[in-house]
Amino acid sequence: METRFDELLEFPCYQTFKVLGLAHERLPEDVVACLQQLAPDNYNPSIRPSTKGNYHSVSIDVRVTSKEHMESVYIELGKLELVRVVL
Repeated sequence: METRFDELLEFPCYQTFKVLGLAHERLPEDVVACLQQLAPDNYNPSIRPSTKGNYHSVSIDVRVTSKEHMESVYIELGKLELVRVVL
């Protein structure tokens, strides 16, 4: 993954990740479990349903320590079964 995060951000910092996935009660749990392995913290995700209710958006603030760390968060969240897009 080629990004310019190191040019745009000063690390360490908090970054809000928005995870879009299927509307399932397990989605926020899976996101938090993944993040606990990558950046342990007390997470409080914000969850919003889509208009039709088929998808949920999970917004969560994560403390990232480097460009590589941020890239790994994007990659690992994207691998989750219920996740469709990570912004």
